[in-house]
Amino acid sequence: MHRFFPLVVNSLGLAGTGGADSAYKERLLSLLKSRKTPLVHLTHNDLDAVGADAVHRMRYGTITSIFSSVGSFPEALDAVASIEGNGQTLSISDLGYQRGIEHRIKRVNEAGWRIEWRDHHRWSSEEIDLVQHYCALLRLDTSTCGCGICARDILPGDPTAAEIARVVCDYDLWKHEDPRSAVLGIVLQRKKNRDYVRDRLAEGILSDEHIEREYQEIVGDMEEKITKSIQKATIIGEKYRIAFSPLFGYPSETAARMRKELSTDIEVLISKDGRFSLRSVPPISHIIAREYGGGGHPNAAGGSFHFSFWDRIRFLILGSSSQFPHFVASAESI
Repeated sequence: MHRFFPLVVNSLGLAGTGGADSAYKERLLSLLKSRKTPLVHLTHNDLDAVGADAVHRMRYGTITSIFSSVGSFPEALDAVASIEGNGQTLSISDLGYQRGIEHRIKRVNEAGWRIEWRDHHRWSSEEIDLVQHYCALLRLDTSTCGCGICARDILPGDPTAAEIARVVCDYDLWKHEDPRSAVLGIVLQRKKNRDYVRDRLAEGILSDEHIEREYQEIVGDMEEKITKSIQKATIIGEKYRIAFSPLFGYPSETAARMRKELSTDIEVLISKDGRFSLRSVPPISHIIAREYGGGGHPNAAGGSFHFSFWDRIRFLILGSSSQFPHFVASAESI
């Protein structure tokens, strides 16, 4: 059993701005330059990513972890490429292909990093061909979650890793059969809980008093923000009933409630900077998101509207944008 190594707090979370600002880049470069570990794990920033990071730590003990939004993934790779890898491993998980990402992966490879990439998003055969040459391992499997792939590859046959992956996949793949997964997913809506939950998972602990207390505290705030988003929703579309609404928090839970109460087919929940979380009944979220510099799953993805200053003001005041009709046309043309 490869468990209970000393865990070190050497992880970094990158905010999702579509382009990490200089402060984040400097923090990431500092983290990489000062690393004392043979493995860097670059992953997403949700429960699936936290579970994948826990599995890495169960196997390898001390690692350097980078939690990144989809939008910040390219900048994170640029930072890694600027540091000599000297044959050490960059393990990527739960982050999918983005247009042009192969150029950054090539630079990481040329900097001397050994790249392992495990992902459960959908890739085309052309995208695989563009990337696999630069990876020592490229493992793709849409039947499970990113944590599930990591558990199977890194700790095969380990019952604790398998149980963690099962609970994480229950939330990430929208099965919702195990109540523990919903608790963990909601608790991780607060970034401050990320390292705590990760470390408990690495110890084989799926729930404790702190996690339950955080969950109860968050639920009340969640109800208020979901209600606010639903009240401000704008619905347009002919082929699909598409809701555009400000995101105040809890994208998955908000989209689920919105679909139930407003009978929508597609929910687009938009942050003030133009980044959006997308959920859809038809399996087209990932296709739409790629047009907006993002990606994800067929029923859940994310991208960015390129809001100007006046776009932000219009959206803030009126809840509308000149970019919405093009989004609708794109969605309904698929």
